[in-house]
Amino acid sequence: MRIGILGLGRIGAFHASTLAGLDTVDSLVVTDPVAAAAASAAERLGAIAVDSPEVLLASGVDGVVIAAATDAHPALIVAAVRAGVPVFCEKPVARTVEESLAVLRAVEDSGVEVQIGYNRRFDAGCVAARKAVVSGELGPLHTVRSTTLDPAPPPAAYIAASGGIFRDCAVHDFDIVRWVTGREVTEVYATGGNRGAEYIAAAGDVDTASALLTLDDGTLAVVSNTRHNARGHDVRLELHGMKDSIAVGLEDRLPLRSVEPGATFPAGTPHTFFLDRFADAYRAELRAFTEVVAGRSTSPCTVADAVEASWIAEACTLSLAEHRPVRLEDVRKG
Repeated sequence: MRIGILGLGRIGAFHASTLAGLDTVDSLVVTDPVAAAAASAAERLGAIAVDSPEVLLASGVDGVVIAAATDAHPALIVAAVRAGVPVFCEKPVARTVEESLAVLRAVEDSGVEVQIGYNRRFDAGCVAARKAVVSGELGPLHTVRSTTLDPAPPPAAYIAASGGIFRDCAVHDFDIVRWVTGREVTEVYATGGNRGAEYIAAAGDVDTASALLTLDDGTLAVVSNTRHNARGHDVRLELHGMKDSIAVGLEDRLPLRSVEPGATFPAGTPHTFFLDRFADAYRAELRAFTEVVAGRSTSPCTVADAVEASWIAEACTLSLAEHRPVRLEDVRKG
């Protein structure tokens, strides 16, 4: 099959290399607003570089991967769907939940598959955790903990355009909590603070946040995030049930240091970068997309799924601002 790639920044270039290594992908067509980036990728991977998304969509591609800037996502998704081309798009669908809803309305009855890039759904540990929940081996869940701790904050320009820590960072936790548990969030209570990087506070955001989510079966989920975790990139998930408890990310490269006498775990070099922590998940995600393109499966993470995670982020953002619990149904009503 022939796959098009729209956007060749850090994640786009990584996706291009991954796709070039898949047996099912015969050729790549690439484009980027920076022509030199497209030319470089074409030379490195033996791809065809074109001048614009319009030319790419008209070039006979079987599927497209959108790794462009967030503001470009809605128009590119809709253009590909109108061309009848299956889409993989990095999260988020759009800058705001309102724009995401517009995309959902534009594509939901099209018959064209759209997969949104929530890569944790393809992490081996998260997959195993979901199987444990579905099989019932944990018993009814009572507590879930999801953690995303970044080693250092992104640049000020990124923060200013990010929409805030819940929309930009915690949204990964919101999606994986929904996916692993199979439950919906009904209410949130969020709080946050600033312990460094003054430009984050200046942008009206927090650098450290926590959210308590109540799921529709009464399970409680605790989501923790920070931009300042000096030991490394720490992403974990815990599920505690009436029969058993399990953890994702509890391995030798966990960026945590034990002070228990004689403890030697974790002994590995801590993860420091998200592409390091989730390299295998990103590859599995794109392999899954090629199955979607081939018509052998449906989207494993739809626009509707992404919108649900965005609603939770909206509720948490409002809760943080107003210092109160927020019900999801109230946010949806506007």
